[in-house]
Amino acid sequence: MITDKGVSGLLTDGLAMPWLIGNELRRILCMPVLNFLIAFHGIRMGDGWRVYGLPMIQKFRGSRIEIGQRVWIRSWRSSNPLAPNHPVVLATRSSDAEIKIGNDVGLSGTTIVAARSIFIGDRVLIGSNSTVADTDFHPLDWFDRQIDPLNGKSAPIVIEDDVFIGMNCIILKGVRIGRGSVVGAGSVVTQNIPAGRIAAGNPALVVRDLK
Repeated sequence: MITDKGVSGLLTDGLAMPWLIGNELRRILCMPVLNFLIAFHGIRMGDGWRVYGLPMIQKFRGSRIEIGQRVWIRSWRSSNPLAPNHPVVLATRSSDAEIKIGNDVGLSGTTIVAARSIFIGDRVLIGSNSTVADTDFHPLDWFDRQIDPLNGKSAPIVIEDDVFIGMNCIILKGVRIGRGSVVGAGSVVTQNIPAGRIAAGNPALVVRDLK
């Protein structure tokens, strides 16, 4: 669970990890701009969140983006030792698309793109520079691409509670990752992963049970 340690806790951490102080000062200074950005795009966002660097938001008119409580969004390179190589991206590509993120979720340089729907449960951690996209973006057939290059297939993605996704992973359309499962770093997930499993590889396959 991601917790808020309060001022005293941050000061204590700052003595051991001085770079945290600079990140916190930058975060506080950016809050007015972030609040405007959230309101401008009509994003529903819970309390207790911490955002280190402005996310890139591309919200299709009429679509929905909902973010739960105590969510940490890290876009600055200095906010994570794995150095996110771009801001967190929240993008919807149709008027009926939806992104819903639960409570106590951590995102670091994560790209989330929904043409239909992406649901991320509570206490999910997504490692640095991973991508979750429910669409192929473009048709696979060359002739179809000439007719409508943006008409790629799409299917909803569900990431259940307590999932941990390692860095540099790709989660593709139509996938459900079961509760508590772990996806190894650098994996490409093309099919469902049952609850309580460890999966890794390209394409990701179940390696073993967690217990």
